[in-house]
Amino acid sequence: MLSPNLLALLRDYWRVSRPEGWLFPGKPKIKPLSPRQLNRAFTSAKQMAGIKKAATLHTLRHSFATHLLEANMDVRVIQVLLGHAKLTTTARYAHVATKTIRSTVRPYEQIKLLQDENLRRGLE
Repeated sequence: MLSPNLLALLRDYWRVSRPEGWLFPGKPKIKPLSPRQLNRAFTSAKQMAGIKKAATLHTLRHSFATHLLEANMDVRVIQVLLGHAKLTTTARYAHVATKTIRSTVRPYEQIKLLQDENLRRGLE
């Protein structure tokens, strides 16, 4: 799921820093980054980007899933990407994807649109 640009950036990082063991070592370097260190890095990145809205790493995960749903990706694919064992866990994100629900053309409206279009053609 990595973009080619991000993959190139990670490869450059690895070539320069040559971390032993973990790609992103924590403190001590023989351990991976801790959740606390990741949260601090995320908070710092938000500040550098000028983002004032409250957000966490879980917010990013939730937004990712919601955007995929809004882009009409199959919920089972999202389940695999998020590593959920149960589809019901992934389905929780569906209630947030209201953009798709709002923008969905209802059958009656679609018929009405077709009727209006046919009427316009008849008037031309």
